[in-house]
Amino acid sequence: ILLRPCYLLYLCGMKILIIGGGNMGLTYARSLLRAHLTTEEQLMIQQAARDFAQNDLLPEVIERDDAQRFPAEEVKKMGELGFLGMMVDPKYGGSGLDTLSYVLVMEELSKVDASCSVVVSVNNSLVCYGLEQYGTEAQKKKYLTRLASGECIGAFCLSEPEAGSDATSQRTTAIDKGDHYVINGTKNWITNGSSAEIYLVIAHTDKEKGHKGINAFIVERGMDGFEIGPKENKLGIRGSDTHSLIFNDVKVPKENRIGEDGFGFKFAMKTLSGGRIGIAAQALGIATGAYELALKYSKERKAFGTEIANHQAIAFKLADMHVSIEAARLLVYKAAMDKDNGENYDISGAMAKLYASKVAMDVTVEAVQVHGGNGFVKDYHVERLMRDAKITQIYEGTSEIQKIVISRSIIKG
Repeated sequence: ILLRPCYLLYLCGMKILIIGGGNMGLTYARSLLRAHLTTEEQLMIQQAARDFAQNDLLPEVIERDDAQRFPAEEVKKMGELGFLGMMVDPKYGGSGLDTLSYVLVMEELSKVDASCSVVVSVNNSLVCYGLEQYGTEAQKKKYLTRLASGECIGAFCLSEPEAGSDATSQRTTAIDKGDHYVINGTKNWITNGSSAEIYLVIAHTDKEKGHKGINAFIVERGMDGFEIGPKENKLGIRGSDTHSLIFNDVKVPKENRIGEDGFGFKFAMKTLSGGRIGIAAQALGIATGAYELALKYSKERKAFGTEIANHQAIAFKLADMHVSIEAARLLVYKAAMDKDNGENYDISGAMAKLYASKVAMDVTVEAVQVHGGNGFVKDYHVERLMRDAKITQIYEGTSEIQKIVISRSIIKG
């Protein structure tokens, strides 16, 4: 029987009991957790991402947002740094790193420019992951090597005008013609829509079978009948290349189907589970970036004879922001560790995305408030971070979908 306050940590599958309550026990527990979470190699990767974000992304981030300009040169550099195929086996051109390293990179990039980090997220979590896990060896050699090395980027095409959260309501069809499929339909809100070279497209092959009649296909840019539709004029991540895609009798070879017949819906759901970790990391980065700007500003701005950080109204905001970010960070890192350890990460990923995206919204709104009138001005960055934060509650599964995933799990036990 333990009579003293304690903390129980789960590190890499091991239970570690920390005896000692109060701040001392918590501080020690946190320091131990940090030590186990990040290796020297991971910290070096994180520093490389931080340097890139500060030196290459920050200088023109406001201009890219204003002009809704896709960061083509920046994406090319990210490919050279190995950020576009971080978790892919080196034999396919990837970096062969773990999920936590990927999360650290996403966090650092998102502090500065979520329009760039979403390219990293889609290419890693959705496109490369989907191909490496479920593609054939021929598909990996033909497509994955190009994607992982940064030679090109990919897009994940699931959402439609009438099928967002309800992925089984696909209207895009892929008719089996023997040695090929013919795809017809429209996809909406596709990240990297006009900049990608390789598209993973989810479509119905047999509507009578419901979700078991859905398949996933690899479509290449330039195939006859494949058109890039209008670009979306968005609230946030305005530098991200978001388009609708149109398929008019697009002939796709049979060998471009991913997995066995009817595997498409499972493919999409399994891929999105990992994608949620990436977006959770993005939300964490957006929140942290806004918090750091607010903290810096509060130590410089004076009102009533002292820095505003010395006023309790501001100090308490900073405290709340800091606590919520630290809690979100632990959830995000936990989900990444679950994936790296081969454990089920459906629930931990959903919890991480649900909470981190809420923290991103809450913290960015407060960061604008801390800046006062200046927070409403583009030059101070926090208004852009606030606009970028909202999408993290919507894509890769809305917050409401995450609650469905989580609630079903806890009810089943």
